[in-house]
Amino acid sequence: MQISDEKKVLQLVKSSIAGKKKNKIEEKNQKPIAGADEYSQQVEQYACRIRETSNVDEIIDILDTVLGETRSLRYSNEIYSAQEQVRLAENQIELLKQELEQLREFVHYDQMTGAFNRRGLDAIYLREAARADRNENTLCAVMFDLDDFKRINDVYGHQFGDDVLIHLVKLTKKSLRPSDVVARYSGEKFVVLLPDVTLESAVWVMQRLQNSFSKKTLADMDGNPVPIVFSGGVAFRQLRESQKSLFKRADEALCQAKKSGKGRIMVAP
Repeated sequence: MQISDEKKVLQLVKSSIAGKKKNKIEEKNQKPIAGADEYSQQVEQYACRIRETSNVDEIIDILDTVLGETRSLRYSNEIYSAQEQVRLAENQIELLKQELEQLREFVHYDQMTGAFNRRGLDAIYLREAARADRNENTLCAVMFDLDDFKRINDVYGHQFGDDVLIHLVKLTKKSLRPSDVVARYSGEKFVVLLPDVTLESAVWVMQRLQNSFSKKTLADMDGNPVPIVFSGGVAFRQLRESQKSLFKRADEALCQAKKSGKGRIMVAP
């Protein structure tokens, strides 16, 4: 996914640069406008910075700066006669920024379930871990997955399996606070980050989700409800603990839950 996303960014940037070059050719026969040369040089500098980075967030920040400078030209008497060109440039930058923001959402989210993907989870963990360390707040990680999911796919089909995953994410989001995060870790395995909670509260949240999931079952093609459960492992983050360490402990607790009979929530030591 990363390679195709970078290609799309480059295509967008090249399209923008190509448009700018076309405008320059058309402007050769026009009377130079005072102040336009300086603005053009600034835009070229920003274009160079964009070509040198593949970070979508950084590109959006650069476009924000260019957009602000472009809008300021509206009130410049020196190039008052060029306001139509300025307006068109402003619209083009806005459209490019919107496309990049949509691309950023695509990069950070699992397209099927709507949960964050691994890349989105990594970014959020860095933010939440830094905040927790800075303010000495708590942070819990829960790793959970569906029990006997392979059997579900084999018996009811992969489309039904996909529907189960989508259903699980929807219920999870409804059960969580706005500050909580759910991400698809791999296959039928998910991670929930719960900032500012006690270990007991984190366990209670997952038990409540289990109860809700067991009551709101999906039906097979004959209309019969299909009972599905999941197991989970909860880990309470230590001060400055790394993502790898925290998730490893949560995963080990998940394995213990599976071995203990499934459909359970276990706490990591």
